[in-house]
Amino acid sequence: MDQYFLKSIDGPGEIKDKGFIAKHMSNAIMEVGLRNMVHIVIDNAFVCKVAGMLIELKFPSIYWTPCVVHTLNLALKNICVTKNTKKK
Repeated sequence: MDQYFLKSIDGPGEIKDKGFIAKHMSNAIMEVGLRNMVHIVIDNAFVCKVAGMLIELKFPSIYWTPCVVHTLNLALKNICVTKNTKKK
C-alpha cells in the first residue's frame, strides 16, 4: 500500500477552527477520491480531534487517528517535567 503526502494548506488570517480543518480535509479526500482513502492522521489538538470526528460522520468509510508521535511527545513531556519538591 502506498502512502502519499498530498498538500499543505497555508491559512494566514484564517481562523483554524473545526470547520476550516474539516473543509480542507474533505476537499483533499474528494481530490484523491473516496475509494482511494481509508485513513487520516492529524494533530491531536482538540480542534483537530473534532474535525476528524466530522470527517468520520461525513465519510463513514474513513477513519482518523491523532498523530501517535505527537501524543507520545506530549506524554513524555509531562512525565519528564522536573518539579521543585523542596519545602521552604
